[in-house]
Amino acid sequence: MKRKLLTLAVILMGLTFSFTSCTKDDTIDDTTDGTATEYIVSGNTITIIDHGEGTGTKTLTSDKVWILSKFVFVNNGQTLTIEAGTIIKGKPGQGENASALIIARGAKIIAEGTATNPIIFTAEADDLNGSVAKTDKGLWGGVILLGSAKINTVPNKMNIEGIPTTEPRGEYGGDDDNDNSGIMKYVSIRHGGSNIGADNEINGLTFGAIGRGTTIEHIEVFANNDDGYEWFGGTVQTKYLISAYCKDDAFDWDQGYRGQGQFWLAVQDPIDGDRLGEFDGADDPEDGTPLGGAIVYNATFVGRGAAAGKKIMTFRANGGGEFYNSIFVNQTKGIDIELKESLTATSSYKRFKDGQLKIENNIFFDVSDNTTAGIFKIGAKDLVNAGDEAIAQAELDTYIASANNTVNADPGIIYPASGSFNPIPTGNEISNNLAPYTTGYTQVSFKGAFDPAAANWAFGWTLLFE
Repeated sequence: MKRKLLTLAVILMGLTFSFTSCTKDDTIDDTTDGTATEYIVSGNTITIIDHGEGTGTKTLTSDKVWILSKFVFVNNGQTLTIEAGTIIKGKPGQGENASALIIARGAKIIAEGTATNPIIFTAEADDLNGSVAKTDKGLWGGVILLGSAKINTVPNKMNIEGIPTTEPRGEYGGDDDNDNSGIMKYVSIRHGGSNIGADNEINGLTFGAIGRGTTIEHIEVFANNDDGYEWFGGTVQTKYLISAYCKDDAFDWDQGYRGQGQFWLAVQDPIDGDRLGEFDGADDPEDGTPLGGAIVYNATFVGRGAAAGKKIMTFRANGGGEFYNSIFVNQTKGIDIELKESLTATSSYKRFKDGQLKIENNIFFDVSDNTTAGIFKIGAKDLVNAGDEAIAQAELDTYIASANNTVNADPGIIYPASGSFNPIPTGNEISNNLAPYTTGYTQVSFKGAFDPAAANWAFGWTLLFE
């Protein structure tokens, strides 16, 4: 049984008396099994402590600031609604003390912000007025969505990265590619990435087997201590994603992710960050099915510059995928495709040969030496002989020669290192040689994530363009 109580201890004449009064919001868990979720009020702030029951079917209102204490779950069968303009903050802490919001398999989140009234997830220390540095990372955890779509591991259900394996609510995977975990629109996730173990940080927004029934649009991950976004299997379709100033990869997929993406922006900190894209197929077994590889149109990826030594994208572990009508700029290295053992062995190169890895009708500028030979590489592993590597590279070169990519044409994007940043292109080849759009994508007449004839869709709701 739960009671809503506020206990006031008063010390008078050396004696302590306790007075109890009822309030609307203050909740103290007094269940015998200790599983009830606490909502502890302090002024305009409500701290959520999940002892096992999850949030329940509840609305987080915009007139309060909500604090996540450690892991807070929305359990199977529950729906968490978050009003536009709501601020949710995570407490600091590493390991078992890390804070995160986890939408468990069978639960839903309905978080619909607007362009003028976004939902913001950030650190407890962030007053949204400069109390933390703009690129501070790892101050809390992140947001994790878990669903029942297919993954390609054995077994077909796993525990998500970032959550201890002893927590059963961390399981994801199943057989329903149309699974619906809810709606997220106009949401900014800032300063996350708590470490829960050696080389194991929480991503800004993690998708574990999320199905195509879920709506994900207009999301920003800013200054996360690990990846901006990571997909573990699933089929979810996404539009208008921003990954900015994250420490590891901007976008990362594996375990058979087969969704669609459009209008993605990746921006690396000039002094931090790894790849703009890390695209794997499977963990164990590496040839597990369904095969992984999203199809992405209209991405804009902005790297760290020539001196950083980083890559635009890596395809490995039998990973595939397709990128069309996109812009890639300002990075030391281009795209590498992993070749393992032999030309016929399971690998991303084999996916390329089978027509399941395509890079077409894109723009590359200030990447490598601004030549196709420098940008598109076979990444041969140790067991590959020199002859097979040469054959694979020649086959890739032949494909690229007819793939309608434009190399060394300036799209007119202003890089962050200049002291300002503008991702809207003004230069060459923006509307030329467009790949045709297929079902599920918005048909536009430009390359990259931004229409050169329109306003910046990221203004007003992101930290990147505040």
